[in-house]
Amino acid sequence: MEMIRWGILGCGRIARKFAADLQLVADATLTAVASRSEETVNDFVKEFPVPFIHTDYESLAANPEVDVIYVATPHSFHYEHTLLCIRHGKAVLCEKAFAINSWQAKEMMDAAQEKKVFLMEALWSKFLPQHSKIKQLITDGLIGDLKSMQVNFGFRPVDPIPQRIFDPALGGGTLLDIGIYNVFLALSILGKPDAIEAFMTAASTGVDEQCAILFRYDNGAMAQLFSTFTTDLACEADICGALGRLKLTSRFFTPMADIEYYSGRPETKEIIPVEKESGFGYQYEARHVNACLKNGLIESPIVSHADSLLLMETLDLVRKKAGIRYPVDQ
Repeated sequence: MEMIRWGILGCGRIARKFAADLQLVADATLTAVASRSEETVNDFVKEFPVPFIHTDYESLAANPEVDVIYVATPHSFHYEHTLLCIRHGKAVLCEKAFAINSWQAKEMMDAAQEKKVFLMEALWSKFLPQHSKIKQLITDGLIGDLKSMQVNFGFRPVDPIPQRIFDPALGGGTLLDIGIYNVFLALSILGKPDAIEAFMTAASTGVDEQCAILFRYDNGAMAQLFSTFTTDLACEADICGALGRLKLTSRFFTPMADIEYYSGRPETKEIIPVEKESGFGYQYEARHVNACLKNGLIESPIVSHADSLLLMETLDLVRKKAGIRYPVDQ
């Protein structure tokens, strides 16, 4: 497998970014794309020409010239589309949120295990150099024992507002769309919380237009996580220890973010250098998937099935505490 042949299921905004970054992956080639809209897929291939163009997802999943499929549809369809690909024996990189709830996620994982095909949630932020660097700094004891985290992510959707933003049938609301980044980062840094509190402000459709979460740990650490569609926030993350703090600056979940280190009294600031590449940042996870496939793995050692299941179970508990419900929960 000198070259890994990729297919993309869904031709929206994120799919375009992923396709652009796939060009930065030396051992990857985009072979096929699929959309149920002929107009959408034709527009997509004008920018990213491919040998195979599909106007239904079944034919993409059955295409023998495709090794792995990036599922880039709205998260309410991830369960259905991932299982379709797995049934055809295709490896899958599924965009986050991995599913609507944990029982869907478990079924997806069980299916991949049964068919012995690779499956990974596209938690692209975990593969960015910034994330690896900040984890190493914490491990090295730069800021001492961890005490707290504050993570904020918010923006005001502009017209035309995508239907998925507020539609409960599509898993709408801030939590699965942007709050998932906050929860993922807290789990990655502090681990599974010992207690969770959560509150939300409901939109007219019943989904959360704001969500406030508190993680508490038996060692005394806390994480405050806030997501909103009502105002534009700085979208930063502060990780605080007994000896100082680390900040991931604006758009903390992207390769645009810098790492700032604050220490001492009066406080001093130092920029921690991190090597940055061009592109949107999706190339890092794509390279990892290629490496996994070449090594015959069916599960990532970095974003394992257990990691994704913990994230979904935590999101389920947050929704239960905050009163966020979707029709599929029935």
